[in-house]
Amino acid sequence: MSVALIILSKAPVAGLAKTRLIPALGAQGAADLAGQLLLHAVQQALQTPFEHLELCVSPEVAHPAFAQAKALAPGRLHWTAQGEGDLGARMHRALLRRLVHEPSVLLMGTDAPGLSADVLKAAARALDCNDAVFVPACDGGYALVGLRRPCPGLFEGMAWSTPQVMAETRLRARAAGLCWQELDPVFDMDEASDLHHLPPDWPGRDLLLKAPATP
Repeated sequence: MSVALIILSKAPVAGLAKTRLIPALGAQGAADLAGQLLLHAVQQALQTPFEHLELCVSPEVAHPAFAQAKALAPGRLHWTAQGEGDLGARMHRALLRRLVHEPSVLLMGTDAPGLSADVLKAAARALDCNDAVFVPACDGGYALVGLRRPCPGLFEGMAWSTPQVMAETRLRARAAGLCWQELDPVFDMDEASDLHHLPPDWPGRDLLLKAPATP
């Protein structure tokens, strides 16, 4: 399948990763979950037939979690740095870099375990007859975007991490003349209440749900 998939990931550093989960899980616990989510995203990507798989990382490109992710499929998972700028600038740059080489590019985060291999393949199929595809997040953002051509207007000057991101994205997509498809929404693991939406077989799920609030 002539599709590139980019996984955008932040290094799971204690105190910097999944900060809204720190009150429930502690700094190290939140970072450990971020590392689990990263490996899960990579494992799902490796179950797809996509020709190009890329792990685009920030800010510590040498973090052991990234090396662990690459070790899941030596030689298949490419490793790039996100570079400078806000989230929108980094997303657009990563997409633009691959759209030079591939007719369709998907970009996903690592916070939504509902982005299974089947969902990724469905997103790729949606680009067969659409300019764009999105997997909305239940918090009002989106967990995946796919494009067949660059569209900087989707990313410039966006107020990220707000409940209006997907709604604003729809307005911008319409203004840009895009034809797009939305798949079923998924849950991001951002707040303690989101942990109930982890897959039933998630390692340590019961302990995460019982974790007491910590300073």
